[in-house]
Amino acid sequence: MSELRIPNDCKYTDTDEWIRLEGSEAAVGLTDYAQDKLSDIVFVEFPDVGESFDKGDEFGEVESVKASAPIKIPVGGSVIAVNEGLEDAWEAVNQDPYGKGWIIRIKPSDASEIDSLMDAKAYKKYCDDRG
Repeated sequence: MSELRIPNDCKYTDTDEWIRLEGSEAAVGLTDYAQDKLSDIVFVEFPDVGESFDKGDEFGEVESVKASAPIKIPVGGSVIAVNEGLEDAWEAVNQDPYGKGWIIRIKPSDASEIDSLMDAKAYKKYCDDRG
């Protein structure tokens, strides 16, 4: 997995979601590792804007040509936006998971929860250990 993209400005979960704090908001999506394992993404189920979740709750589902999988929220918070641009371009999750392929934006209820997540170095080791 030497080609794996793991940006340093994100934090990571052991269920392969990323979060990037941007001021008082945060973007959330699937990691490069997750999209690679799932293969071609064909659909993402979004939560409703305004919906609130606790850390680790399932907020949606991703479907690919291989499988479907739940998407979990890395930290508690409320959804302030969903990436409606994906509806016409699901492939963005595969091609640019940390950019155009973001899935939701949230207002974290406790931004300090981000500190408990893996940094890029720890997540790379976690991925390497899984093969």
